[in-house]
Amino acid sequence: MTTEHAEKMRGAYASGIYRNAFLEAGYDMQEIEKRKEAIFQTLFYGSEEERIYHPVGDDMGYMEDTGNHDARTEGMSYGMMMCVQMDKKEEFDRLWKWAKTYMFLTEGDNAGYFAWSCQVDGTKNAYGAAPDGEAYFAMALFFASHRWGDGEGIFHYSREAQTLLHTCLHKGEDGSAGRAMWDSENRLIRFIAEVDFTDPSYHLPHFYELFGMWALEEDRTFFKEAAKASREYLKKACHPVTGLCAEYALYDGTPYNEDYTRWGGRHDWYYSDAYRTIANIALDYAWFAEDEWAVEEVDRFHRFFCETLAPQERAKVYEIDGKILEQDALHPVAITATNAQAGLITDTENAKSCIRLFWETDLRQGNRRYYDNCLYFLAFLALSGNYRIY
Repeated sequence: MTTEHAEKMRGAYASGIYRNAFLEAGYDMQEIEKRKEAIFQTLFYGSEEERIYHPVGDDMGYMEDTGNHDARTEGMSYGMMMCVQMDKKEEFDRLWKWAKTYMFLTEGDNAGYFAWSCQVDGTKNAYGAAPDGEAYFAMALFFASHRWGDGEGIFHYSREAQTLLHTCLHKGEDGSAGRAMWDSENRLIRFIAEVDFTDPSYHLPHFYELFGMWALEEDRTFFKEAAKASREYLKKACHPVTGLCAEYALYDGTPYNEDYTRWGGRHDWYYSDAYRTIANIALDYAWFAEDEWAVEEVDRFHRFFCETLAPQERAKVYEIDGKILEQDALHPVAITATNAQAGLITDTENAKSCIRLFWETDLRQGNRRYYDNCLYFLAFLALSGNYRIY
């Protein structure tokens, strides 16, 4: 797919065309679909050593972070997105009910948000919230509303999404406790509501474009502006040569390198959270094709991984300027997956090699499989033309 072709498409939202990069790479359509189904079955119904989804009782279920043995809004909302994309309503509803039953906060500064981490029995590990989880919850709920229709109570999906987003924008405005998840002046999403810096991988302008159409009327302008603000922000956060970004960054895009002890270590490098950023940039362009910078960013990112690094150096930890640190990546399969997803919007040889490598890579095994395999499946959906707007 050339850049000119992508521009002509005007993005999948306008064209209705979702690129199947695997098919273009020569893989068989039946094999692609068979593998997509197999991944879902492994993650949701595989052996105890494979699965990350666990049903609870007759009508609930959770996604387990197998490395930390907890359930997080990140994984719960990813699971809901997987299910709505796969047309799996039962599993979607189970996850949503578990989240509303155990994670939803009804009191305190974060009332109206979701506790970012719970034990697998539903006991809250924390009373703080992570904004990326709220954004994914809302997007998955809107898609569920459009794909399956709204139900009653918590299954009135669109109302739940609108209410959650309204809280995310307006919490604390009336002098009550708590803070909004987006900065009201610069329109940038916060790392957590209590701080004034961000996480580049939280920036989802393709979601905000849709929130600008489907949120409560009074919130739509904000989200349209947030989409523009995030696209401009990512240009600042991504290194102009390597394309890498930090896990956490200030509002001017520079890596956040303060108070290591509070956040469990440094986050000014290209490490776990940061892998999602390039995948988000690619999906935003694939859906909306708003800014050609995204294609340029993917190309320089791929040049770094494919032309600058030796094969044995492609699963390390890096400074954003490309300096290789003597530390192995905690989630190497996630790197392979997101590098491949970036190839959704370009057709360079580097992109093709990343896609081929991903196709040849199996789901991760072991106790660290959760994060890698979530990003693996989301990347597979995107590259097979199955990560769609509903």
